Parts: sequence; C-alpha cells; structure tokens
Amino acid sequence: MEKNIPTVYDPQAVEEKWYKYWEENGFFHEEVNKDKKPFSIVIPPPNVTGQLHMGHALDNALQDILIRFRRMQGYNTLWMPGTDHAGIATQIKVEEMLVKEGSSRHDLGREKFIEKVWEWKEQYGDRIIKQLKSLGASCDWQRERFTMDEGCSEAVREVFVSLYEKGLIYQGNRITNWCPRCNTALSDIEVEHEEKPGNLYHVRYLVKGSQGEYVTVATTRPETMLGDTAVAVNPEDARFRDLIGKQLVLPLVGRLIPVIADEYVDPAFGTGAVKITPAHDPNDFEMGLRHNLPQIVVIANDGTMAADTGKYAGMDRYECRKILVADLEEIGSLVKVDDHMHAVGHCQRCTTVVEPLVSKQWFVKIQSLAEPAIEAVTTGAIQFVPERFTKTYINWMENIRDWCISRQLWWGHRIPAWYCECGETIVAREAVTACPKCGSHRIEQDEDVLDTWFSSGLWPFSTMGWPEATEELEQFYPTSVLVTGYDIIFFWVARMIMMGLEFKKEIPFKHVFIHGLVRDSQGRKMSKSLGNGIDPLEVIDKNGADTLRFTLVTGNTPGNDMRFYWERVESSRNFANKLWNASRFVLMNLEDVTTVEQLASYGAAAKEKDYFTLADKWILSRYAKTVSEVTRNLERFELGEAARLLYEFIWNEYCDWYIEMAKARLYNKEAVQDRNTAQYVLWYVLENTLKLLHPFMPFITESIWQHLPHDGQSIMVADWPADNSAILVNEDTEQQMVTMMETIKSIRNMRAEVNVPPGKKSEVILQIIASEFQQVFASNLQYIKTLASAESVQLLGADDAKPDNAMTAVVSGVEIYLPLKGLIDIEKESLRLNKELTTLGKEIARIDGKLSNEGFVAKAPAEVIAKEKAKAEEYQEKQTAIRERLAYLATL
Repeated sequence: MEKNIPTVYDPQAVEEKWYKYWEENGFFHEEVNKDKKPFSIVIPPPNVTGQLHMGHALDNALQDILIRFRRMQGYNTLWMPGTDHAGIATQIKVEEMLVKEGSSRHDLGREKFIEKVWEWKEQYGDRIIKQLKSLGASCDWQRERFTMDEGCSEAVREVFVSLYEKGLIYQGNRITNWCPRCNTALSDIEVEHEEKPGNLYHVRYLVKGSQGEYVTVATTRPETMLGDTAVAVNPEDARFRDLIGKQLVLPLVGRLIPVIADEYVDPAFGTGAVKITPAHDPNDFEMGLRHNLPQIVVIANDGTMAADTGKYAGMDRYECRKILVADLEEIGSLVKVDDHMHAVGHCQRCTTVVEPLVSKQWFVKIQSLAEPAIEAVTTGAIQFVPERFTKTYINWMENIRDWCISRQLWWGHRIPAWYCECGETIVAREAVTACPKCGSHRIEQDEDVLDTWFSSGLWPFSTMGWPEATEELEQFYPTSVLVTGYDIIFFWVARMIMMGLEFKKEIPFKHVFIHGLVRDSQGRKMSKSLGNGIDPLEVIDKNGADTLRFTLVTGNTPGNDMRFYWERVESSRNFANKLWNASRFVLMNLEDVTTVEQLASYGAAAKEKDYFTLADKWILSRYAKTVSEVTRNLERFELGEAARLLYEFIWNEYCDWYIEMAKARLYNKEAVQDRNTAQYVLWYVLENTLKLLHPFMPFITESIWQHLPHDGQSIMVADWPADNSAILVNEDTEQQMVTMMETIKSIRNMRAEVNVPPGKKSEVILQIIASEFQQVFASNLQYIKTLASAESVQLLGADDAKPDNAMTAVVSGVEIYLPLKGLIDIEKESLRLNKELTTLGKEIARIDGKLSNEGFVAKAPAEVIAKEKAKAEEYQEKQTAIRERLAYLATL
C-alpha cells in the first residue's frame, strides 16, 4: 500500500490503469449465483457505426452508477452490453466506402456485399465499445452481444415464424415512410420532423355538370394531386353539405373523383375541403380504406414522378411541383398561394425528405400484443420513473398502428420467407429448398430484411440465450431496470414490453428509468447542422471521465432535459481536485498507520473511553445521515440528488470544516489518544465516503482507496457502507456544531468587512444567551481560536453587560462582539473608505450624466439603460454602507 499519492490529480494517469486492473481481475463479470439476489440491466445497444455522444455518455453513466451501487450492495449483478447492427446506418457507411473505391453494392452482389459489411464491422465495430470503456462503463464484456450474432439471429427467426404462425405477421400493401435516397421503408424513429417554410396552394376543382361551380382545396403538395381519388369535407360543415356525393373534375387530369364526408376533416384548416391521395399520405390512406377509394401511386421509389403521370413522368417531385403549379395557373385552377410553416419528415440517416408511399411490406398486427403491454403498466407491474411518462406510453399504445417490419436493405436479418413460382409463400425457421405445395426447387428467399427495432425488441431475453432455457435467463430475467431516453419510449421500450410478455410470458423489466436529452447551454438540441455538439471524448481527454460523469449527473432529475455548461465541468473538476488534495492530507497524517486493524483499535478505544470530540461526533453523525440519504435516493433513481448530497458533504463538511478542526490534534503528537482518534475518524469517514462516491466517480475513488489502509482487492467490490444512522446520528451534537460554525463564519465576515489582515488575530467576546450552549462553547474554544483567528475568546453569560465599541452579529443563542480598537488602524481605514466614497461619487455622476443625455437615452437599447440604472442603485447602496461605517469608526 503506497500512501504517497502525486501532488496533482492526473485523470489520464489514473483511468487507464484502473480500468485495465478491473478488467484483468474480472470484477465486471459474475457467474450466476442463486444464493444472491439478482440485479440486471441490459444496455440500450448503441449502433455499431456509432461514436460516443453526450446522450450515450449520460445514459451509460446512469446505468453504471446503478450497477456499481448494487454490486457493492452484494447483489448478483449483470450489466449486459452489446451493439446493434443498425441496418440503414451501417449499409450507408459501407456503400460510401465502396464509392470511394470506385464500386457499389450492386457491382459486388448481395453475398459479397454482406462479406464487406462484416469486414467493416470487425474493423470498426468495436470503436464505441472502447469509448464506453473510457467512460468507465463496468459492463460484463465477457457476455457482450451483437444483434446479428448467431444466438440473437436464432431468436429473431423464432419470433418471426411464431408470430406468423399465430396470424400476427402478414404481408400487405400499406403506406409507409419511404426514403428515396436509401430506397427503403423507414420506421417512425428513423424520420425526423422539422418545421420548414413552405406554401399552401389553393386549387379549385370543377363540380361535374355545373356551370362554373368549384370546390377549392388547399394543399402543401400539389404534385400529389395527380393521385387524388376524392375530396373530403366534414359532414357537419354546412358549406359543403349539398356537395357530398357529387363528382369533381380533377384539374390537368380530367379524372372524376367523388366528394366524401369524413369526421377526420378539420373544417378550420385551409378551405375546409381536402384532397385525398391514399397512396401518398398516411391519413388519406386510412380515409381511403374507410371509403373504399383506389390507391394511385404517382411518385416512384426514387422520388421521381411515376411513368403514368403523363408529361410529368420522370421529373423530380419538386421540379414537377413548379411546373404543375404553373400549369394550374395557366388553366385558371390556381386560386392563390400562401406562405405556410409545416413539419417535413426527413430520413434520419441521409436527411432526404421522406415520401409517404404505398408499397408491399411485412407488418405485425399490433393490437393483441399491445393490450397486455398496456395492462402491465396500468397495474404497476412495470413502473415508469418519473411516473408522468406512464400517461405518454399508454396514450401512444392505445392508438398504435400495425408495425411495418420490412426494410429494402441487404444488411440485417433477412426475412425468413420464401416464394415459389406456383405462388406459395413459405415462412420457416430453417432455409427452404423445396416448395411443400408443388415440390418445386425454384424458390427464392424474400430480398428484404427486418427493421432493426425488431431484433432490439428481443434484447432483454435474446441476449441471455433465449430460445434456450439458460441459467442466465432464469436468474436475470426479468431485468431490474431499463435506463433510456424519453425519445424512444414508443420505438424500443414498447416493443420490448410486447415481445417480453408474448414470448417469455413475463415483463422484461420492473422499472423504466427515463432521462432527458443533453442540450447545449442555450437549451438547443445538439446537432451537426447547428455545430453545437460537444464531444464527450474531448471532455474526458481534458478533464477525465469522472469529471464528465459527475457533471452529467449533478442537477439531473429523472425525465428532464439538462443543459451542458462548461462552468459545471470546471466545478466537477474542482471537486475532484478538492477530494484529491484532502485525501493527500489524510494520507500524510496516516504515515505511522499500516493496517485497518490498527485504525480499528484506535476507534474501539475512542468509543470505549469517549475520546470523541464535538467535531468527531458531528462529522460521524453527518456521515451516517449521508449514507442513509444517498442510499435512499439511489434506490429511488434520484441520482442527481444523491450526487448533490455527496458533493455538499465532502466539500463543505468533511474538507472545509472537519479536516480544519482535526489539524490541531493531528499536529500534537504528544497527545497520542487525541491524535489516534482524529486519525481514525478521518480515515473511517473518508474510506466509507469514497465507497458512496464510487458509483459516480469510479476512477478517482479507486485510486485514493488503494492508497488508504483497506481490506479487499478493489473498492468496486467492497461492501456498500452500512446504515449506522441509529447509532451515529446525534441531533443535539449537530445543532451545537451548527451554532459553533455559524459563530465562526460570522466572526470571519466581520473581520472581512473591516479588512482585518488575515494574519492579525482579534479579541472575540461571546455572550451565550442559550444556556444549553454554555458548556459547549466553554469546552470548544479552540475551534474559534483556530478557525476564526481569535487571540482570545471571552464568554459572557446572558445577564452580563454587553461590551461597547464592538462590531456585533447574532446567531441562534449567541451574540458575537468583535472589539475593533487596536484591531485596525482607524485613521488608515477611514482614509481608505473616504477614497472609495469619492470614487463611487464620480461613478454615480458619470451614470447620471449618461441617463440625463437625451441622445443616449433615445439611441441606447433598453437593456443597456436598465443596466446603467442598476449600477447607479448598487453604487448608491455602497455609498450608504460606507458612510455608516465611517460614522461607526468615528465613535471608536
């Protein structure tokens, strides 16, 4: 045990060393132990293409805090790590690489392309895992999984086929989000909506058989009118009641379309009449099903106009819009064009504007899966933290639509469906070589792959070996808590709950701990386009992982977004330095101590003979309360509050007060019992407080703990501090100490007010009003002498005469007097104050001149004028205070 630690805390020197030590000793891995209570978390698998961003850093820091806490509490823990194959993102990465090489996936063919993707994955796929390790994530890397590994792939096939056999998976022509660039259907999570300026085009449709009677519709996408199959109005809208059932002539096309009534139509939007294009709008699609309307696809998969759109065929959809609007104007059908802000969906991966498009896809019938998933939350079997997200989840689940699970990609879990030339579709767990209906060997597997969320929805049980009945599944499923952001409640959390209940007949987790997003200091979402992203690896390189972790967790409340401030990073770094320096001081004063047993004997003697001072009893009481409160807050997922309590205890109480109060006994080597007692308390509180802090700041706590006398190999597998509050908490002692501390602070403040040089000691007179404090102060005057620079301390009783010519302050039960005569040079201090008074007068005159200048007031911004007025008020208040001080000095 090396007690001498470096004078300056260097995170880089510490972090790599201790992470390697933890891994080499297998501290992250635990075998199944049925004698211990299980605690398990599955990591939200980051994309294999990913790089650590602030969202990852927050999410994984929170998980690591929980897993380290429970590991130290003696649970049989599992934090299951892994990565997601990220179908679209990974395929785009590899395709971009091929373009640079002068090739394409189509040149390679599917099989060779998949080989290339696996090569890319082997070369780059562990990058984010290495970055998670740099954050200090104590995942069980021996159990690391990948959504495309053999076990997970088997689980995916089993789930797909089982759902198909139950009639819950089907193929059909439905509308989906389509990316013309990636050439695939997308899930809702893969579409990002942005408010964009656009136009609202008002177009009139002639009523068939009428003489100049028109219905005017408003649309943001006039190019889709080529696929209109109806115009809809609200049945309660009196303006259009007589038109319902009549036919309109579609401009430029001439096709007759009906006027239909549907309650979905908002009479207040646009003109109150809306064009219905079932093949290119999700709401129109649903309306089309209700009214049995045809679906006419007029935009192709690549974003160009379809072949049967006449003169517009082959045009880009936006180019078509311009020409079509001009054509409408030419024939007199364009009424007007208004400016209009509206949400436009973009592909998350390539930012292309998505096209709602009808295509043949695979879908999951979701209703029967959603019902038990709703019940699991409404009955409290699964609890959201914070609870308000329960309503969000249930509202979405009650309005859930069938899930499109097919993607037009090559990278991913290929759909286990085969098609025979006889028209038969075969869905099977194993590869099919012959048609069971006609015997033909001329069969082809479906070209599509499954949505990435399909495989990650199985994550809580597929990673533990399902469909095999493994001992991990028996011990660790259902998992204890899922930690995730609120932005994927619907897309991941809901799917895991549905799949867990369907295939394991159990909930997948007991708690869903929701956190918010990390935003920039202005409250904006971090994004490449804004250029406001902050690289967590940069923060780690400069300040250390512990600093980043503590910054992210302090001030963090469940479910709420947080703002990232560099000032808070600096504060966390200062906290680490404060702890380091305090620990160095303790270690220097334990040079003659070699073992835990030696310190324990000091503690036993102090307890037996009551060698503990007021300061000892106070810090032990405060420590015991901190253990109790930190533990309680961690169990309630109030991690930010737990971190705040630790910060306050370590910085303010242990470092700033107790260490200072212990110094006199440490330096007096003649008073052996007093010194040994101080050594014991310093060590006992520090060693155990490091354990409390370890889940939040694992590296610095391990490094310091290893230098202290300790038992065991690592702080991360040491026992969590026991709750000794029933034994150690003493409210009377705490109240006495608070009064003592407030007295010392008041004396310091008074000295600062009159600029007493720090080295000059002062006389202090204390009038003890509360009788219960008489003995406390009489026995502990040394604290005031040491910490308040007192030459002497005189105690007065409640009835004694009050001293004259002294500064006065009052704390609960004590009146404090600081005689000034002889303490300061009255003449010199008066001169200084008069000089300051003159300076303030000049500043006030300058501001008054500005504010009386009509030209300045007319031109200056309101906030500048307000700032000048505030300055003037501040200077006037200072003037008043200085004049009062001068008047007081004149009496001395």
